[in-house]
Amino acid sequence: MTDISIGTARHIDLIKFRLGREMKNLEKEGLKVSLKESSAGRFNFVSCQVMPGGGQRGDIQAIFRHHIARSLSDLILGQWQQLLLKDMIRENYYYFNEEERQNIFKYALGHLGYGKGGQKAVYQRLFKNKVMDRILDFLRQNNQIIVEGFIRFRLKDYVEELEQAVERAVDDFLMEREYQEFIQLLKYFVEIQESRVELVHVLRLPGGAFRLLDDQKQVLRVDYLENLFMDLTDREINYEDMLISTLITLAPKHIVIHNKDSGQKNTVMETINLVFWGRVRECTGCPLCQKK
Repeated sequence: MTDISIGTARHIDLIKFRLGREMKNLEKEGLKVSLKESSAGRFNFVSCQVMPGGGQRGDIQAIFRHHIARSLSDLILGQWQQLLLKDMIRENYYYFNEEERQNIFKYALGHLGYGKGGQKAVYQRLFKNKVMDRILDFLRQNNQIIVEGFIRFRLKDYVEELEQAVERAVDDFLMEREYQEFIQLLKYFVEIQESRVELVHVLRLPGGAFRLLDDQKQVLRVDYLENLFMDLTDREINYEDMLISTLITLAPKHIVIHNKDSGQKNTVMETINLVFWGRVRECTGCPLCQKK
């Protein structure tokens, strides 16, 4: 009879549920299994026992350890990972309110590859294999494993990865908050500004530059913009800053953005949509779009 005991200081039900499902898979392979629950101090344990039955194949202990390791790696990189992230955020960034901590948590999950394909998702799968291998190595020498202790002492690089993800998430959150505050300030300027023109056409040009046209689709030339352009040319030209500053100065009632590459995300276009909410329309196929 083979016996492996898994302990935890919290959320024993998560382990029981996941192991119970995995034990059913073992029974399909012809192994008789049972789960028993016990406690010792602040830890709760689930003991998994497997006994030879009819129709089993291969090394029973190896098969048993593999199923246990797969269950624990799924738990650690699934539910436990989220618990660890929330603990880190709550303990190290307690000065944020609950809603802010939830946003930081979502950013952290993004840095760990959740909801994303490509390279990050591949990295998650590779790290899962690494965690599973370490659990298997541990179980070859031990028949009892405590989840919190294993993570703390055997998965230090994994914990560091989570800490770095949280740090990057906090940076993302602060940058997003600053951006939203900036957008609100620009919206305020637009609201108090008297509209100088009825309509402005915005054409995106190669190299990042823009061209502004009036309602007659002629190049927009306005005397009071000269000082603005002179101020901007005193420093390195940033076409996006110039475009935003010009539109805020004009405060047009309507803006048409001509962009044949509308499928591509563009930060400045998103900013214009937010600042001039309700005034912006995007065109993707008129003659002006083809002329660019």
